[in-house]
Amino acid sequence: MSTDTIAAETAAEERAHGVALSETAQEKVRSLLAQEGRDDLRLRIAVQPGGCSGLIYQLFFDERQLENDAVVDFDGVEVVVDAMSIPYLSGATIDFEDTIQKQGFTIDNPNAQGSCACGDSFS
Repeated sequence: MSTDTIAAETAAEERAHGVALSETAQEKVRSLLAQEGRDDLRLRIAVQPGGCSGLIYQLFFDERQLENDAVVDFDGVEVVVDAMSIPYLSGATIDFEDTIQKQGFTIDNPNAQGSCACGDSFS
C-alpha cells in the first residue's frame, strides 16, 4: 500500500461518524430526493440543546458540507454529522417506519440515557 492510500484510509476513518442508515431509510431518502428533483442534498443529523430531556435531534436535508463534518455514503445517500454531534450520535441507527400508528424517521441511539414521553428529546 502506498503512503497516499494509507493516509486516505486514515482520513476516511477519522471522518466516519458511526451513524448507520437502514435500507428502508435509504430508500425513503432516495424517494424524497427524487420527488424534490435534487441530487445535491445530504441527510444531516445533529443534536442541539433543548427539549424536556436536554438535547433534541435535528434531521434535515442540507446542501452544505462544512469543514469539520463527517460524511458517510450509504449507496448514494450521504449522511452528514457535525463534529460536535458525533459523540452523542456514534452507534445510532436512523430507520424509517411506515405503519398505521407511525410514519417517519426514527433514531435508535444507544448513547441516550433517557428520553421524554414525546420521544423528541434525550439526555
